[in-house]
This record gives sequence, C-alpha cells and structure tokens, in this order.
Amino acid sequence: MKTKKISHIGIAVSSLEAAIPLYRDVLGMEFEGTEEVAEQRVKVAFFIAGESRVELLEATTADSPVAKFIEKNGEGIHHLAYEVDDLKAAIAALQAQGVRLIDTEPRRGAHGTSIAFLHPKATGGVLTELCQPHKA
Repeated sequence: MKTKKISHIGIAVSSLEAAIPLYRDVLGMEFEGTEEVAEQRVKVAFFIAGESRVELLEATTADSPVAKFIEKNGEGIHHLAYEVDDLKAAIAALQAQGVRLIDTEPRRGAHGTSIAFLHPKATGGVLTELCQPHKA
C-alpha cells in the first residue's frame, strides 16, 4: 500500500451554516460547495487547502457517527484522510498485517470517492480514512 497524499481533514461541526464563514471569509479558503452523503448521514462542506481539502461535517441524524462524536468530544477534528490508488488492495494489505479496521469493504464517500476507515485504536487514537477518487 502506498499513500499518495493527505486527501482531506474532516472537521465535525454542529452547523455548516455557522462554520462556513470562518473557513471561507476569515481563513480565506476557496469554498467548493456542499454535498449530502446519505449513506454516512452527513452534510459536507468542501474547502480547498493547497493540494488537500478541509471537509466540514454536519450530522443529518441524531444517531450518525458525527453526531455521536460531537456529543462525546465536541466540535473539532474528526478524521484524517489519505488518498490511495487502490482501496481494495490497501484494505487487503492492512488486513494481512493485522491492522484493526472499521470497514473491510469500500463504501461511498463524498465526491463519489470510495472510502474505508481504520480503527483509531490501530492508529494512535486518530480516526483514519483511506479514500480512492472516482475514476472518470
């Protein structure tokens, strides 16, 4: 498995409406728009930060993982995401090494990406996402 780059940093927020102005107007990041990812029960706002993105995550249901994260930890960094060329191969390599995973199969993420999460207990307490961009 080879990591290509940091894809994005996911930040859990209670309200996209309240958080977007900080990143767009105060920090001067280019705002790309929003997308609802029903499968993940989140609405996501995207900002460009160099070659990476910052993704603000707002829960769309009270039982979503982001809602539970905010309830437990408050708003803040939720996860780090790394881009890989072949997500299925990356998952298989991690399983072969005995790395604890949340996802053993890719699932749909924002921007049409395929994603899988590694368990924070396997990554020094950091929720880690691997993502593979959609191939046109």
